[in-house]
Amino acid sequence: MYAHIRRNPRFAELVSKRTRFATILSAIVLTIFYGFVLLVAFAPDLIGSRLSGTSNLTFGVAAGLFQFIFFWVLTLVYVRRANGEFDDINNEIVRAAWKDEK
Repeated sequence: MYAHIRRNPRFAELVSKRTRFATILSAIVLTIFYGFVLLVAFAPDLIGSRLSGTSNLTFGVAAGLFQFIFFWVLTLVYVRRANGEFDDINNEIVRAAWKDEK
């Protein structure tokens, strides 16, 4: 069964697409996260500045909240694609393997 799956060209396509997509999302997350850490380290005045003159909300707090929201959105994007395109390809591969096995 596993040999049938691995020989299927759609399996290689699935692995390639998932790897590429996960790499892109990981790069985005790491860039945003470490960008924030670098801002804290090298631009503390910017992080501590207020969003408006009378606001108690600082740029750092707003940026931190943005990170959480943005990471949730990226998770939603990944889950939708995984449950849609990737699962469709996976089901096609499994059906083909069962058909070849019989």
